[in-house]
Amino acid sequence: MAAEGPGAKATKANVNLSTADFALEHYVSVTTEGESSGVEQLFAEDFDQKIQASNAQNHGRNEVVKSLKKQKGEKLNCIVSTDIIEESADYMVAKVTLKFENFTKTDLVTLERVGNDWKVSKSINSYK
Repeated sequence: MAAEGPGAKATKANVNLSTADFALEHYVSVTTEGESSGVEQLFAEDFDQKIQASNAQNHGRNEVVKSLKKQKGEKLNCIVSTDIIEESADYMVAKVTLKFENFTKTDLVTLERVGNDWKVSKSINSYK
């Protein structure tokens, strides 16, 4: 195992995703605060993102991970709120609302237990 410190950047960060709440919190950090550690670990292999807009879009795991890594350190200027819609022992559906000055982005996020960790398996975005 590599030692932690300035030279440890090349190793993959190990983020605690042992609960749905930790995974959701990390997802919000990654998508709104430019957090880049543990991005690969956060998303399920079959992750799918849908964007409901005038030109609907679908994005897979690799595309989203690559995009989020490019946003490293970029913090969005918005107010973030999260609401748990449904929760069980093996999955959670949460609503993440980002209120910007001129619009609101709603992100419905599905998290699933995969082994001992929780992963984001689906994200559906809409804008108002």
